[in-house]
Amino acid sequence: MNSSRHRGSGRPALTRTDGAPLRVLVVDDDPDLAEVLSGALRYEGWEVRTASDGVSAVAEARELLPDAVVLDVMLPDTDGFAVLRSLHAVRPDVCVLFLTARDAVEDRIAGITAGGDDYVTKPFSLEEVVARLRGLLRRAGMARQTEDGPRLTVGDLVMDEEAREVTRGGELIELSPTEFELLRLLMRNPRRVLSKAQILDRVWSYDFGGQAHVVELYISYLRKKVDAGRPPMIHTVRGAGYVLKPVAR
Repeated sequence: MNSSRHRGSGRPALTRTDGAPLRVLVVDDDPDLAEVLSGALRYEGWEVRTASDGVSAVAEARELLPDAVVLDVMLPDTDGFAVLRSLHAVRPDVCVLFLTARDAVEDRIAGITAGGDDYVTKPFSLEEVVARLRGLLRRAGMARQTEDGPRLTVGDLVMDEEAREVTRGGELIELSPTEFELLRLLMRNPRRVLSKAQILDRVWSYDFGGQAHVVELYISYLRKKVDAGRPPMIHTVRGAGYVLKPVAR
């Protein structure tokens, strides 16, 4: 897939500094998860390979020489920290994003201590994984944007995706990671009504087992932060879903 076919959502395409596709290795022993992650990364225009254990991960890394690795902490033949040491022997400057269990705080600390660059906890949003990787690669100087500005703007609402900052009318709005992902989805689809099912699928990822009421809950959280004391931008379309619209002037 060529690098011009990124997410089609206003986000600038990201390539290696020489213009070639970024190379990413996904290491996870869950084939369904690896496939979903790989699909999201390929949609960015990146070259992606997968491995299901530590031995094959190192073998793939030697051949691919990846710019970044998405690495599960728990693997069938070893742990992600041992794999990280081997990866650094192959490519010392590789960016590593660990996948950890939700409550495994010690794994997160150990991963960063071992030389990992960042981590996300399961279950996660695919958008968050992509955004974290983009940020890591840019900060490491391994990637460049083919367009200017990783910003989304709807009316006076502005989101800087790389800095993960949101302002309305110039005023900073503090959001949780889930609120940020939900607002990003709405801002990438301005004036488009999104159903609860679409929002669940995009924000809460492939394996979320919750019900539609979680969407209602987080929409209410967003309204309290984005629309509080201001003309509303987040609207309910009864029986259809939710839509973000700039305030009419």
